[in-house]
Amino acid sequence: MFYRPEDGHGLPHNPFNAIVTPRPIGWISTRDAEGVRNLAPYSFFNAVAYFPPQVMFASTSAKPDQDGTKDSVANIRATGEFCVNIVEFAARDAMNKTSEGFGREVDEFEAAGIEAVACETIGCDRVAGVPAALECKLTRIVELPGEANKVVFGEVTGIYMRDDCLVDGVFDVVRFQPLTRMGYRDYSKISEKFSLKRPDD
Repeated sequence: MFYRPEDGHGLPHNPFNAIVTPRPIGWISTRDAEGVRNLAPYSFFNAVAYFPPQVMFASTSAKPDQDGTKDSVANIRATGEFCVNIVEFAARDAMNKTSEGFGREVDEFEAAGIEAVACETIGCDRVAGVPAALECKLTRIVELPGEANKVVFGEVTGIYMRDDCLVDGVFDVVRFQPLTRMGYRDYSKISEKFSLKRPDD
């Protein structure tokens, strides 16, 4: 089949997210100007540059208690900082709990029973025990077409890696099985890998 998004797809559910899969999940931790912590997962997330290392995530909806966006973006606007926590399969339930639509005054670390650890280069916390975390300083927020579509870009100023995930000097994702987002309500985990050499290697 072929369809134009503006005309609709005629299917029971929107297939777009199922086509662009799997997607890594950025479990974004922030703090607002008053110090209230926030933790929320975003599946429109990825790395975008090596030198300096940079990442992005997109927020595509808004909350009634924020100005046209969600807590994560509002907090980053206020403080200029955020941390990307990498989600392992074992943390799927905790991650899912933080996707609940809590009010802006709620600390998701406490609400979901998640232990926090202070970051080294920024003022917010990271999730204790995650396989890796990327401490970021905001570089820009880009508004996309659509009511609440915003992309946050950040430069990575500090990188945490859990010791058991380093094998012979390589960060081995199979050790922790990254959780990935698919379409609908579906997720997957990475439990195996293979290598390919480029033709000019």
